[in-house]
Amino acid sequence: MKITRAEHWTERFQLKQPYTIAYETITAAASQIVRIDTDVGLFGLGAASPAPDVTGETLADTRSALDDHLARLLTGQDARRLNVLLRGLQQAMPATPAARAAVDMALYDLTAKGLDIPLVDLWGRAHRSLPTSITLGIASPEEAVAAARAWVDQGFRILKIKLGKSLAEDLERLRRIRAQVGRQIALRVDINQGYSIGQFKEFMQHTQTLDLEFIEQPLAAADVDGMRRFSAQVRRRTVADESLITPADALAYSCEPQPFGIYNIKLMKCGGIHPALQIAAIADSAGIDLMWGCNDESIISISAALHAALASPATRYLDLDGSLDLVGDLVTGGFVLNDGQLSVTGAPGLGVALI
Repeated sequence: MKITRAEHWTERFQLKQPYTIAYETITAAASQIVRIDTDVGLFGLGAASPAPDVTGETLADTRSALDDHLARLLTGQDARRLNVLLRGLQQAMPATPAARAAVDMALYDLTAKGLDIPLVDLWGRAHRSLPTSITLGIASPEEAVAAARAWVDQGFRILKIKLGKSLAEDLERLRRIRAQVGRQIALRVDINQGYSIGQFKEFMQHTQTLDLEFIEQPLAAADVDGMRRFSAQVRRRTVADESLITPADALAYSCEPQPFGIYNIKLMKCGGIHPALQIAAIADSAGIDLMWGCNDESIISISAALHAALASPATRYLDLDGSLDLVGDLVTGGFVLNDGQLSVTGAPGLGVALI
């Protein structure tokens, strides 16, 4: 299966609703799309949605890396030499993980299509389906309560609430959302590095009765030692997001005392499916649970993350709602969403089709 062409282009998406996190307000998203064609008529798709505030990679960096390396690395190569090609990506584009992720998932898509199986079956399914959370950005208590009610009415049973700008407002927002949705709805929070150690201690004291499922990245990404100052009970319920980029990070945090009990894997942070599965294997060996997360992304990359998540025994949580925020997309398929539960379609590869 010889690669005859490898190309990339930019797709821009408007969001249905702008939303705010601890350090920015987001109104639109863009992805760099990768397509890899072969001499047997099969092609693979990938999508890059870089996170410059987390990895330092901008969309311009993604485009530049793909301009320099995509065609050079892949054209004329045998797509079946998957691991060799993936190692070449890592060596050629070490500073642009989203660019690597797009090529990585396109190669995996192509590999699974060549075998005529869904990508998850390349590794073996550990889960048939899992519920995803839906994210609420930072808003007034009234707006947050209305948004929570609307998502619950659509069948979602897990809400992830962005916090981190004002501790007092965060607590008020959480209390009002919990009172509105009741105890049957799971609440997760994402602080996006917004608290100091003292603020996080205060937050934990004031939320003991709110039944929060877990707390994501409360402290600055570099303050891993600060996390180790908390009790094992608190650390077990805390998620590493911005602190966790590479498999090396995952290995370092697996040593006792573990600063986090949950790892948030994002393909755009770590560089694609291949390193994501390395992180997943480390977590599984260390007794650390996994959440699979995303940015605002195309169905292409959301589906790639879902296939990997469903193949990982340590997966406990999904936060793969990024494509639901988009007004439109360039593909259909990829996953099935039913009352907040995500599963793959059963079609070969990623299961996506160009519109």
